[in-house]
Amino acid sequence: MASSNVAQNFTAESIVPESLDAAPDDQVTVVYPGNKTVLFNKLTPAEVRPQPEVSFNADPSQLYTLAMIDPDAPSRATPTFREILHWLVVNVKGDDLSTGQTIATYRGSGAPKGTGSHRYFFVVFHQPGPIAVAGNDLEANRRNFSIRQFALEHQLGNPIAGNFFQAEWDPSVPERR
Repeated sequence: MASSNVAQNFTAESIVPESLDAAPDDQVTVVYPGNKTVLFNKLTPAEVRPQPEVSFNADPSQLYTLAMIDPDAPSRATPTFREILHWLVVNVKGDDLSTGQTIATYRGSGAPKGTGSHRYFFVVFHQPGPIAVAGNDLEANRRNFSIRQFALEHQLGNPIAGNFFQAEWDPSVPERR
């Protein structure tokens, strides 16, 4: 896919400027089991429950950060929990996620009933060097995360690659207590 489509889609869906200052130039390839590919499309919570395979153009000698974000919590109309962190892996060598440090384990779509469609976006940042995140409790506290602030704190600049899908509640979403 042409890189301009990534920027156009991120802007058309208001991910830029709501969560990011600039759109990525390249596309992250995200494929869920059953060959369900993320391509600025709609997927169901059941389709995105398992962790996907992810790849992107990367220099194997460089470090990268991958994040998955829901900016629409609890709903797109009233995003008072913006953003929800769904996945964060830092210090990834090239695009081999197994080499990275998982800060927040993968969580698929789980939009509550009646909250409408949520955008879930993936972004990749090139790291200027290793990121030390010891002491951050992002696994337990995923609400009100800011990918913009995280990138600023770790001098990541703008994302180099991205993709997103939309999903909304369906009966496969577990009830929240």
